[in-house]
Amino acid sequence: MTRRFLFVLGSARTDGNTELLARRAAEQLPPDVEQEWIRLAEHPLPDFVDIRHDGGPVQAPTDDTVKRLLDATLAATDVVIASPVYWYSLSGLTKRYLDYWSDWLRVPGADFRATMAGRTLWGVSVLAEEEEVVADPLVGTLNNSAAYMKMRFGGVLLGNGSARGDVLKDERALSRAKTFFAQDAALARFPHETGN
Repeated sequence: MTRRFLFVLGSARTDGNTELLARRAAEQLPPDVEQEWIRLAEHPLPDFVDIRHDGGPVQAPTDDTVKRLLDATLAATDVVIASPVYWYSLSGLTKRYLDYWSDWLRVPGADFRATMAGRTLWGVSVLAEEEEVVADPLVGTLNNSAAYMKMRFGGVLLGNGSARGDVLKDERALSRAKTFFAQDAALARFPHETGN
């Protein structure tokens, strides 16, 4: 299967620090790896309504945005959640996208969980705080989501910045970006170290 990276951009602004860092990491991917970039702010999902316990079956999505995101997610071998740290966790746009995974688990014919099992979930995030521990809730959300879906967890590439472009001054983050996706080989050899 051809490697296909889906970059889900969860920032409320265009070309923010998180996107800049994600693009730096993506530059290191081999040329034969396919990439798709979806900016959630430009493809807003409807409010999520949890109908799991209403008794009726979950229908295949009819909303164009929901269908596009479901199809792109299913087609990806690697899903990269690129969300800045907002109030110590994921952005609202990103959280809504993950909320839809609950629905997609039940869409007839999608086999969402079985399809995603064994694929890799990554994170890229930039925070304004110097202490990276502040991002622990975001990292935990992605790690636990990967574990629940039986996906591999590639980890989270963290950077520092507040004003637009600040992350480009974070030499440590830029250095990590050069090898971030290269750790995939290690994940394959030592999956127990990913928390899954």
